[in-house]
Amino acid sequence: MPTVFRQDGFRFFFYSNEGTPLEPVHIHVLKAGAEAKFWVGSEFVLERSDGFDARTLRKLADMVKLVSDE
Repeated sequence: MPTVFRQDGFRFFFYSNEGTPLEPVHIHVLKAGAEAKFWVGSEFVLERSDGFDARTLRKLADMVKLVSDE
């Protein structure tokens, strides 16, 4: 599972062949046992989260958007 980037202790990564059929483009975020998954496309949608509070999820969504714009 390649790491895309790390910031503020968060690890942003993806699996190269996830799901059958293959899932749309998305990114996983992991920190201290908490994990989230965002769909990445014309909109950024939280697919699921376990362990992150709402404030952190908003921060993560903003971070994903910034990186995808580069």
